[in-house]
Amino acid sequence: MRSIFMQFNGVEVFFLLCAVVGGIFVLTRLILQFIGIDHHGDGDFGVDGPHLDAHHADSDVGFKILSIHGLTSFLLMFGLVGLALYRQSKMGTLLSMTGAVAAGLASVWMIGKLFSLVAKLQSSGTITIDSTVGAEGRVYLTIPEDGTGRVLINVRNSLREYDAASVDHKTIKSDTPIRVVWVDGNVLVVERI
Repeated sequence: MRSIFMQFNGVEVFFLLCAVVGGIFVLTRLILQFIGIDHHGDGDFGVDGPHLDAHHADSDVGFKILSIHGLTSFLLMFGLVGLALYRQSKMGTLLSMTGAVAAGLASVWMIGKLFSLVAKLQSSGTITIDSTVGAEGRVYLTIPEDGTGRVLINVRNSLREYDAASVDHKTIKSDTPIRVVWVDGNVLVVERI
């Protein structure tokens, strides 16, 4: 083991250790993700214990960059590129360090972009009352003249029940097909189809 490190000088050992430490954490994280024991980002590590709330509205972007994913990828790329530049390309220490830092920062930037793209794929699944405008459905409980009844509306392939009033202020009987014209507070204003 000692003879392996004898062929490297101090700068090369530094780059090699950074690459090994970063690589071990990246590999461990991948293995844990494949077997289903990965960290989900919300404080729940998949074991019984304290649940940490990591979803603060005032969190700083700097803390998102300084994540385990970012730090391990920085170390891995810093070490690999630094070692390659110093040992294979015979660049000096300063140029090797500069290239290694640039490669590490590029990998952190790429990880950040990947996570932001994945985050954009997520949806809360919340259906707001405003998203019912233009949706069609049926009267569930008769809408009386100048009053409110109940309607069943299909919104984004989900059946929802809302209070509703007639757009022309006339009675609409149960099971009549309707369309939402606009929303007035928490009441849908509907018309016959």
